[in-house]
Amino acid sequence: MPSQSEPLLVHVNVEVSPEALSAIVETVKRRTGRNHKGHYRVDTAAAVGEMVSKFLKEKDFTAYVKAEENYPSAD
Repeated sequence: MPSQSEPLLVHVNVEVSPEALSAIVETVKRRTGRNHKGHYRVDTAAAVGEMVSKFLKEKDFTAYVKAEENYPSAD
């Protein structure tokens, strides 16, 4: 079992706007460029995961989930 300080890889479904998804795909394709055959060789799904992970770290997701008022009501 990893220590408490080591991040864990968790596969989840998240809702993102079409605009956000498009921006990620366009940006990683532009930054990576095409190979010698003219094809893009980039894992856009991994790029989405990296962006979400970076956002959660920068916005202190741990503090957010520790605050009980952020949870939906149990109705």
